[in-house]
This record gives sequence, structure tokens and C-alpha cells, in this order.
Amino acid sequence: MVSGNSFKTIANALAQNIQRSNLPDATKPQPVHRLDYATTGVLLVGKTSSSIRALNRMFEDKMVEKTYFAVTIGEMNDRGKITSEIDGKKSQSNYKLFESVSSKRFGKLNLVKLKPQTGRRHQLRKHLSSIDNPILGDKEYGIENLILSGKGLYLHAYSLNFIHPFTNKQVYFKDEFPQKFKKIFISKIAETY
Repeated sequence: MVSGNSFKTIANALAQNIQRSNLPDATKPQPVHRLDYATTGVLLVGKTSSSIRALNRMFEDKMVEKTYFAVTIGEMNDRGKITSEIDGKKSQSNYKLFESVSSKRFGKLNLVKLKPQTGRRHQLRKHLSSIDNPILGDKEYGIENLILSGKGLYLHAYSLNFIHPFTNKQVYFKDEFPQKFKKIFISKIAETY
């Protein structure tokens, strides 16, 4: 987990695993956004009070472009926009289908690029489930007889793109696909690098 009441969280592990800033307003490193439990990928961390405040504000103001990839189940349109409300709040996720492969157990598995326009709790998982294309391995929003056990959630925070709040330079972070994605979609994944 990124944060929370549990002792074993990324937030608690950061101080021992990231070098402290040498700037005057250095503080304990903290994540400036969150990822659902079992989501792999890029997580942005601030190491000064001013950077944490600035980056939090940038996420709130939708100034950080987030790109995810997921493996979904079922027939899917080539692209789409999902705008169903989550917890009574407007939300939007855009998707683009990259590749589909046949599967004996699941019928069809899809490699999907996701661009959330809002940041609601479990947004991508809820949105994809709402169009009958749940994420592979999603025990909470998946289709009961199609739950994949022991492999985790096939949702990956692939990249973050934003203008640095202090240097005004473009910043782009990306994390390579997990091995479990590569096993299903090796040819298409090689093309995205």
C-alpha cells in the first residue's frame, strides 16, 4: 500500500530508502499521489515541504498527465471515453485498445492504454468494470467466475508527464511493463518503447 494505517506502506519505507534532500525545507519523503493496492508502476515522491505542496496542487489542478496500461477481459471498442460518476462525482477515463489476444479461459484479453482525466478512488477499475471489461486479476470489480488468483492486478502506472514546478522544465517518468504483461503481449509492448 502507498499509505494508510498499516506499518508496511511505501510512505513508511521511503525515509530508509531515499536520500534526504539537502535543501532548507527538507522533510520526510512523501508520496504526492496514490496508487491502488497491487497497482505497479510510477509513484511520485516529494522530499521538501515546498515540492510536496506544489506537486499536490498540480495533481489537484490536473496538471500531471498520467498514463496507465491494463489487461482487460472481453470484446472492446478500439477507443472510448468512460464518464460514469464515481461516489457521486464526475469522472472521466479515456482508453485506447493496443492489442487483443484470444484466451481459452477469458475469451479475449486486451492491452489497453488508459488516461484518467480525474482521480477518483478505484476509478480505472470501476470504469472498466462498468463497460463489462474488468481488469484481469481484479477481485473487487471483476467477474466472479473469471477472477485470476495469485497473479495480482494487471494495472500498471506507466508514466507521469508534467512541467516541474520550480525549474519549469518538462519532466517525464516511465516504468517498464511488468513481466506478467510481457508474457501476454510481447510484440506490442516492444513497439511502445
